[in-house]
Amino acid sequence: MDFNVELYSDGAVIEEMIKMKEKGIVSGITTNPTLMKKAGITDYVAFAKEVLDNIVDLPISFEVFGDDFDTMEKEAIKIASLGKNVFVKIPITNTKGESSAPLIKKLSSKGIKLNITAIMTEEQVVDTVNALSSGVDSIVSVFAGRIADTGIDPEPLMEKSVKICHEKAGVKLLWASTREVFNIIQADQLGVDIITVQPSILNKLDMYHMDLNELSIETVKMFNNDVKDLGFTIL
Repeated sequence: MDFNVELYSDGAVIEEMIKMKEKGIVSGITTNPTLMKKAGITDYVAFAKEVLDNIVDLPISFEVFGDDFDTMEKEAIKIASLGKNVFVKIPITNTKGESSAPLIKKLSSKGIKLNITAIMTEEQVVDTVNALSSGVDSIVSVFAGRIADTGIDPEPLMEKSVKICHEKAGVKLLWASTREVFNIIQADQLGVDIITVQPSILNKLDMYHMDLNELSIETVKMFNNDVKDLGFTIL
């Protein structure tokens, strides 16, 4: 693929993580509690260790579960200790709307690699970058897909975020909550560093630059095969 943006696989199914790594199209892995719930994960630490046993050479982001900052700090330190390739995901706010910036600053100053998640506004991007320590590998995850779900074009924010993040050494911007392959093109054109993509979308990269006339015929063939399988008749 001729992309400058790094593709990270987003999910919680270990077999899919390994498959995406082996295909050689991703350069990192991310997951979150919602994806873990969908995958039926019941033991977080055991899951994280199994992932790290199988993927040792790519950055992997694991999220804290706590909602108070003392708990988040303890969880972050434990998660970071699991491996050198681990990034700790910290939400930009807790459920009470309290900013995580002070905790981000504290953890980053200790050299812990962080992935700040659930960011939706320019103010949150600024607060995050200000809290991060220069030279410490960090990721700023802006949920462009969720922003688009509200009917707002996320591109202006992502364009501003690229400039804000690149003002500090070690900080990368991530386009999160990808909805379609075209989002990869958008992120790439804007100069975003990373985009997280679920395997269902990564698998569609086989269609990248596919001839549209050929795709049209393939689509009609799919409809025709489904009609045969269903046994539908009109006349």
